[in-house]
Amino acid sequence: MMCPFCNHREDKVIDSRESKEADVVRRRRECLKCGRRFTTYERIDEIPYMVVKKGGRREKFERQKVLAGLLKACEKRPISMGRLAEIVDDIESRLAESPEREISTVQVGELLMDALQKLDKVAYVRFASVYRDFQDVETFLGELQDLVRQKRG
Repeated sequence: MMCPFCNHREDKVIDSRESKEADVVRRRRECLKCGRRFTTYERIDEIPYMVVKKGGRREKFERQKVLAGLLKACEKRPISMGRLAEIVDDIESRLAESPEREISTVQVGELLMDALQKLDKVAYVRFASVYRDFQDVETFLGELQDLVRQKRG
C-alpha cells in the first residue's frame, strides 16, 4: 500500500473492521515514514462464473435458471427441493474448481441429465426431450428404449 501523502510503500495497520454485510474490510493505516494516517477499503474482486452458449456467446451463470429447468422437469414428481438444490450446488462447485471459471451449456445439460437419470427416470426423459430437442416420436422412443436397456443391463 502506498501512502497517499508521501508515496512511501511501508505502513502499519492500526485497526481493521468488516462492514455490516461482511463484503468490505476497512483498514486504518499509519505511514511508517511520515506518520500520517489513512484509510483503505478492501473488497473481494470476484470474477463471475460464465456459461458458454452453443453459438459461443458468454453469459453469467444463473443458478435460478438451472433450478427453474430442473423444477419444470421434476414437476409433480416426488423429488425434494433440497435434492434439486444439491444438483445445482454440484454444478456450481465444478465451476468454482475450474481454472477458467467457465462451463459450456452442453456440459451443464449433460451433468443435469446424468443427475436426473439417477434420480428419476420420468424427470430425466422430460428434461432430455427439451434439452436434446426431440423433433419426432422415433427419437423420443429411442431414448426410452435406451433407458429400458440400461435398467435391464
